[in-house]
Amino acid sequence: MHLITLSFDDGFVRSFTRVAAIYERFGLSACFNIVADNREIWNETHVGTDVGSDWELWNALRARGHEIMPHGLHHVNYAQLPLSEATDSIRRCLDIFAERLPGFDPRQAVFNFPYNASSPALEAWLPEVARAYRTWGEEAINPLPHAGMTRLTCTAFGPGNCEQHLDNQLARLLAQPSGWLIYNTHGLDDEGWGPIGSDYLEALLTRLSAIPTVRLLPAGRALQEAN
Repeated sequence: MHLITLSFDDGFVRSFTRVAAIYERFGLSACFNIVADNREIWNETHVGTDVGSDWELWNALRARGHEIMPHGLHHVNYAQLPLSEATDSIRRCLDIFAERLPGFDPRQAVFNFPYNASSPALEAWLPEVARAYRTWGEEAINPLPHAGMTRLTCTAFGPGNCEQHLDNQLARLLAQPSGWLIYNTHGLDDEGWGPIGSDYLEALLTRLSAIPTVRLLPAGRALQEAN
């Protein structure tokens, strides 16, 4: 089996609404990762975009079957913070999710590191408060989900359009007997770091849905099915 997770980060209201609609046309659930306290635009790639803590929308998307997972309290590089500050921030992030997203259980959550930047100390600690975490890896093709799996590695490309890079990673996956590709995407069209086009996403889902060995799943749901 070839498992694919397109992991959409940051909380672009316009893009995430469109991604959800495209996924739903294929009967699929999207994987959205949200910054818990997102009152600031954190770098120049997000200027002029609608990035927000729209919990009404996140709850609505979750009710429609999409996965909403934590992407930090703020969009910061946790690997550069003192360990106590980083763990406190992650705990506060999970608390906000539990408060604002009814039914959210941190013990079933995948924590998606901003900038895909973790540290050995944070990776050792995170399974105490969450089911798993997503971080950068030299190899983004993971083993298929299995019981006790906590470290999920991903790849990404930017700041320009990432479609060719994503196609290359998919070709690598499909050339192997099995595996799980986690690809860190962001917004659609002109939004975010390393965007993909709306038309490209629809064509991609059309192509992948026709391959018998392929399944497209959010990360948390893939882990749940393995346990």
